[in-house]
Amino acid sequence: MTRIIAIANQKGGVGKTTTAVNLAAALAEAKRKVLLVDLDPQGNATMASGIDKAETKPNGCEVLLEETPIADAIVHTEAGFDLLPGNGDLTAAEVKLMDAIARESRLADQLAQLGERYHTILIDCPPSLHLLTLNALTAADGVLIPVQCEYFALEGLSGLLDTVRAVRQRLNPKLELEGLLRTMYDVRNNLGNEVSAQLTEHFGDKVLRSMIPRNVRLAEAPSHGLPINLYDRGSRGAIAYLGLAGEMIRRERNKAAAAVTTP
Repeated sequence: MTRIIAIANQKGGVGKTTTAVNLAAALAEAKRKVLLVDLDPQGNATMASGIDKAETKPNGCEVLLEETPIADAIVHTEAGFDLLPGNGDLTAAEVKLMDAIARESRLADQLAQLGERYHTILIDCPPSLHLLTLNALTAADGVLIPVQCEYFALEGLSGLLDTVRAVRQRLNPKLELEGLLRTMYDVRNNLGNEVSAQLTEHFGDKVLRSMIPRNVRLAEAPSHGLPINLYDRGSRGAIAYLGLAGEMIRRERNKAAAAVTTP
């Protein structure tokens, strides 16, 4: 059964796109069939996956506007996962959808056409809570929130969690919090340790055990159009994302097992 995960945080610079691309690559390495949907008009996930965002036609814009079937817009990447590319055209799509009927469910309707083709679909959301992000949350089973362990982390989180609750009530009852992922983490930083402790206190086991460290190689990889496991698989960043993929697969299996045993 396909699990759809939106990777979202309205705060920019928290490692959202880095997580989307590298988690997709790590899951693909674990023999999962993965689709990454780049729903950010900046197109950074597309470029970091080794695909030229300027040359992708059709892309996510045409898919959301129902001008082309989603299967015709998907491309395969060197890292082994599939990609629905995105670029600045998504901004035009968002504007055109403002007056459309069922505008929040366009992405969900398109992904439904893929059936059980993928084990996991990851959606890289823009750093905002506008219509594109609402489409992602309406389509998703869970939302994964990358959180940088800094002073304003908890403050920025509240707005997103309010949106998740609203989407669950009005548009997508199955939406749940997949987890909070601590990114750009430095164990030598006292503030980072304090924020990490606060997250655990507030959210308990929703805080993933995996932590993504500050890592130069991780920051360099996108400029080469490669996920970290292809750019430098021995780096701390690559090891961290492989660990995250393993943790998410285990959690998924545990949920499935619990669902079977629950009367």
